[in-house]
Order: sequence, then C-alpha cells, then structure tokens
Amino acid sequence: MSSIVFIGGGNMASCIIGGMISQGFESTDIMVSVPTQISRDRLKSEFKVQVTDDNRSAVASADVVILAVKPQIMRSVALDMSSAIPAKAVVVSIAAGISIESMQAWLGDSIAIVRAMPNTPSLVGTGATGLYANPTTDDAQQQIVSKIFEAVGYCCWVNTEAQINAVIAVSGSGPAYFFRILEIMQLVGQELGLSEDIARQLASQTALGAAKMAKNSDLSPAQLREQVTSPGGTTERALNTFQQEDLEAIFRKAMTSAVARAEQMSKDFSE
Repeated sequence: MSSIVFIGGGNMASCIIGGMISQGFESTDIMVSVPTQISRDRLKSEFKVQVTDDNRSAVASADVVILAVKPQIMRSVALDMSSAIPAKAVVVSIAAGISIESMQAWLGDSIAIVRAMPNTPSLVGTGATGLYANPTTDDAQQQIVSKIFEAVGYCCWVNTEAQINAVIAVSGSGPAYFFRILEIMQLVGQELGLSEDIARQLASQTALGAAKMAKNSDLSPAQLREQVTSPGGTTERALNTFQQEDLEAIFRKAMTSAVARAEQMSKDFSE
C-alpha cells in the first residue's frame, strides 16, 4: 500500500481518514502530523494511525501528502517541508483559494500537485469532491487520489483549474445553500402550525428523498420536477411563485459570487 501522510488532522482530515479505513486502507499506512498532543492522542486512539508533530519527517517517505491546513498558513507549511517531500510523491491540497501556481512556487515545479475540493457531507460518507491535477501528476497518482476521495463519496476530475472554482460554487459551498432552504422550510412549516421537530423531519426527509431520486434516476431534475407538478395544483402554484420571484437569477448571482470570491482568495494567498 502507499504511504499516505496528512498534514493537519481537523474535521475534514478525520472524516477522510475514517472513510479510507472503512474502505480497506490499512491504518498503518496512514500518518497524521498535528502540533497538539490532544489531537495526536485522539487520532491515534480513534483510527490507530501513526502520529507525529514533525511535518518534515512525516513526509520524508510519503507517496501521498494531503495538506489539510487552513489557507492562511498553507504557504509557511509548504515552504517549511518542501525540501523533505520525495520526488515520487503527489501533494494534495484541500484548501480553497490556493492555486497550483502558488503551490508550485512553494514546493517546486517538478512536484505532482492535485487540488481537491471536498465538501462537508464527506463527514457522513456522502461527500462530493472535485479534483484537478497539474501535468506532472501521472495516472497512478491520480488513481490513488481518486481512491482516497471515493472513500467519502463521489469524486470527479475536472479539465481546467478554473473549473475547481465552479466546483466550489456547486458542491463546495452547496451544502450551505440546502441548509438555508431547509432552515426556511422548517420555519415556514412552524408558522403554518407544525411543531419544530415535525417541520424539521419533514423538510430534511423530503430533501433526502429528492436527492436520492435525482441521484438514482435516469430522468433530469427538470423531468422529475414535471412529474411532481400537477396542472393547477399546489406544487405548480409554489413553483410559479419561485418563477415570479426569479429564483434562478438569485441562485445564479449567489453562485457566481462564490466563484468571484474563490478567484480573489487565489490572488490574496499568492501574495
């Protein structure tokens, strides 16, 4: 098996590690480098992985290095361990706003680098991750990276780095859009007389059911919507209201704003 090193052991790193182990990765092939003893003890106890507080020694014989640190400290972390990363390794960044160009400036042009954009449902094994590799990354490296992120849900490779920002707008930030919709549906349900618990359960179960239908059906979302919409019925009336209020324009503005912010972050963190 490949030697896989996580730099950082927070929520996202922990959920990826948990998914990997549940999918057959050996815990002895995984090392996590974190600065605090409490975190090291937790990771070792929960996952039986190797732990350390020395980034450079951790990556010295790694095949895969997953950088799971905050964007604000990525530069210093990368520069500190750049000379210790083996030429054979692929480095995976899961930080939003850090470009391949910046990573290459910190790690060297010859290093294989992948940008990954997982989302928070990875915590429950239903994540969606977009991946982009620089030209140095070979097929075998892409395969092991795919296997890692498939352990926590769906993953796909995009053709250009710019498309990672589109992934951020669709799936990276996307869970928050649905949480906001659920929040509103629950609130209105309560205003219409349902209890808080019933309104929440109905809204979340409806979202779950709709998502499973969309995921498993050969029909498009538009076709599924049409199946639910009886002429002159309650659903049609609600959808007409969305149309009148131009819900599509609101979503388009929100998602393009997310892309614009991701682009600005790339500029900010490259300085």
